[in-house]
Amino acid sequence: MPEDTSRRKVEESGRRRSTRDLRFDRHELAGAFGDLGTDLPLIVGMVLAAGLDAASVLVMFGAMQIFTGVVYRMPMAVQPLKAVAVLVITQKLAPNIIYGAGLAIGVVMLVLALTGLLQWLARVVPKCVVRGIQFGLGVQLVTLALKDYVRADGGWGYALAGAAFVLALVLAGNRRLPAALGVIGLGLAYALVFHAEKLGGGGVFGFRLPQAHMPTWSDVWTGFLVLALPQIPLSLGNSILATKQVASDFFPERPLTVRRIGLTYSFMNLVNPFLSGIPVCHGSGGLAGHYAFGGRTGGSVVIYGACFALAGLCLSGGFERFSHLFPLPVLGVLLVFEGWTLLTLLRDTAGAKSEFMIAVLVGLMAFGLPYGYVAGLLIGTALYYLTCGGRLKLGHE
Repeated sequence: MPEDTSRRKVEESGRRRSTRDLRFDRHELAGAFGDLGTDLPLIVGMVLAAGLDAASVLVMFGAMQIFTGVVYRMPMAVQPLKAVAVLVITQKLAPNIIYGAGLAIGVVMLVLALTGLLQWLARVVPKCVVRGIQFGLGVQLVTLALKDYVRADGGWGYALAGAAFVLALVLAGNRRLPAALGVIGLGLAYALVFHAEKLGGGGVFGFRLPQAHMPTWSDVWTGFLVLALPQIPLSLGNSILATKQVASDFFPERPLTVRRIGLTYSFMNLVNPFLSGIPVCHGSGGLAGHYAFGGRTGGSVVIYGACFALAGLCLSGGFERFSHLFPLPVLGVLLVFEGWTLLTLLRDTAGAKSEFMIAVLVGLMAFGLPYGYVAGLLIGTALYYLTCGGRLKLGHE
C-alpha cells in the first residue's frame, strides 16, 4: 500500500508538471487554430475598414499571444476586442482613435485590478450570471457562423461546411489526427483548388516591422468615449469573470485570480497602441476554442501567435489576399464548435431551477439587447440576490 500511494503521488505530480510545461505536439498544433474563426474575420475587417498597417497589427497580435502562452502556461487566448471591432468596421474609424481607445482601456483595467474592484466583482457576481454571459456569447458565435460564414460561398460553401462538420465529428477525440487539423487541411485544399488565383501578383513577400505610434491625449479621450465605454462592460463579463471561470473549469488544479487576468489584459493594451497594434483582450470563447480542439498548455497559443507574427513580419503585403484565400465556411465550422463548447457550460446550473432561469435570461439579454452584456450582468446579479435569498457565493473569486 505505501508503494501504491507513493506511485500515485509521483504520477499526479507528473501530470501537474505536464500541464504547466509548454508542449508543441500535434494536439497543441490542432488547438492553436481553435479560435481562428473568431479572430481572423475581425482582424481583416478592422485592417480594411480603418486602413491599419497590417504588419503592425499581425506582429503585435502574435506577440501578445506568445506573451500570454508563456506567462500562463495554459491556452489563455488573446482576441480582438469585439465591441471595438464592430464599431471600427461599421463606422470606419481612424487608426489614431483605435490606438487611443486601446490605451484608455488599458488604463481603466489597470485601475480596476490594482484597486481591488475586480476582486470585488468576482465576489459579488454569482456563477449563474457568468454562465449566462458565456451562454450569450456562445449563441452569438454560433449565430454569426451560421448566418455569415457558412453561406459565404453559396452552394459550394454549404457543401464545404457540411463536409468540414462531418469531418470534425469523425475525428473528434482522435489522437493521431486532431479534428481541427483535419478541418483546416480541408479548407486549405479547397482554397488551393478554387481560389489559388488570389495569390497572384507581386508584393506578397517582404520584411516589415511594427510602426511606432504616439497617441495624443485627444485620441485617448475620443477613443474612451467612442470605443472604450461600450467595450468595458463586455470585457468585465467575458474577458475577466467568464475567462476566470472557464480556466477554473478546464484547469481546476491551476488557481487563477481575476487580478492577474486584469493585469495582463491591461499590459497588452498599454503596449499595443505604441506599436500600432489593435486593442485586445483575453476571452472565455478563445480559451474554450483552443481547449476544444486539443490545446492543454500555452504551447497552442505560442504556435498560434508565431503564425501571426511571422505573417506580419514577412507576408503583410499579401495579407488581404491570404485572408480571402481561406474559405469562410470552414472558419464558420470552427466557430460553431467554439460556441458549442461555451453553450455546454450552462449544464452545471441545471440543478437549481432559479439559477438556470437566471443564466438563460442573462444569455438572451447578452445576445439580443444593445449593451446586452452590461444589462445582463446588472439585472442577472440583482435577480440572483432577490430570488436566492441574498446568498453571496465566494467560490469563483
